Amino acid sequence: MPDTLRAPDAAGSDPVPWTRREIEQQPETLRATQAVLRARQAEIEAFVGPLLARPELRIVLTGAGTSAFIGECLAPWLSDLLGRPVEAIATTDIVSAQALHLRRDAPTLLVSFGRSGSSPESIAAVDLVDATVAEAYHLVITCNPDGELGRRTSANTHVVVLPEATHDRGFAMTSSFSAMTLAALSILGGITALDARVPAIAAAVGDTLARSEPVTADLAARGFKRVVYLGSGVFKGLAREAALKLMELSDGAVVTAFDTALGFRHGPKTIINGETLAVIFVSNDPLTRLYDLDIVEELRGDGRCGAVITVSARPEDRADIAVGGMAEAADADLLFPFIVPAQLFGLHVSLALGLTPDRPNASGTVNRVVQGVRIHALPA
Repeated sequence: MPDTLRAPDAAGSDPVPWTRREIEQQPETLRATQAVLRARQAEIEAFVGPLLARPELRIVLTGAGTSAFIGECLAPWLSDLLGRPVEAIATTDIVSAQALHLRRDAPTLLVSFGRSGSSPESIAAVDLVDATVAEAYHLVITCNPDGELGRRTSANTHVVVLPEATHDRGFAMTSSFSAMTLAALSILGGITALDARVPAIAAAVGDTLARSEPVTADLAARGFKRVVYLGSGVFKGLAREAALKLMELSDGAVVTAFDTALGFRHGPKTIINGETLAVIFVSNDPLTRLYDLDIVEELRGDGRCGAVITVSARPEDRADIAVGGMAEAADADLLFPFIVPAQLFGLHVSLALGLTPDRPNASGTVNRVVQGVRIHALPA
């Protein structure tokens, strides 16, 4: 486990470089997160179990920014696993268009993700659901016990606070993303079921950290002006998170995009030129991976892309960044090692641009916890 985290000193000097530390600590924080869930398994299952047993229950995964993308990664997987619709709706959508997203007569479990648990939209979304939905329940997954969501106490709410180290101090969410993703996958997919898979997941993350470091450092030095991440199935949400990570850590200096392997041809492919890096997350699903490999072949065959990089767990793919020991793993388990190269690449690009990764936006126009949001009342 990394050394004890430190805050800036009273003189205002730069803190320990949180971002690198928080990327590298993920094998440990994933194991620690699962340990927290095991320790609280009885109370968590006592709250969630009866709700999941109700076929009419609506399940909504929510958050803002990276926290919303957790839902986008997990919703299709959990829908298939649970045999029922699981929706990913960002808090920013719920708050700004509640009439489109909330249904009074549908019993609803709102699963809220929050690193700080104090984003204005996250708080407002919970309040709106309580005010609008006749039968509402809340599962809060947060990294901060002192945030507003972390302090919520009511009969219809269960709060799960993850290990303190997951409360990322860096601007860009890294270990908080992976820890909250693991927590939701474990709680909604079965804590006991995931328990056997966490050692392999954590080991793969550690292995991928080592493999990705030289590759991502070299790519960052090449100064790509555009970067596109492509992923299908659960990796569509991951591609969106990867694109955001680079945008945040480069302070918007690098143009980023995301799409699916099939969707990319329908217009977004125009981003490709000699200064574009394309990164493809290759699925383990037998059908999905065929489409992923098709776009890899096409992009390399076109010869117009600055570089095409693959991330895969299948040895036969001979990937640029190979994830070891996960050739037979479910795609949901691959979310954790696959995000590592994107996080490291964002870090290296930030450094290559002369930025401070922990505070890449020196102007202060964007903040670690969103500011400047006004929550408006629904017009009469």
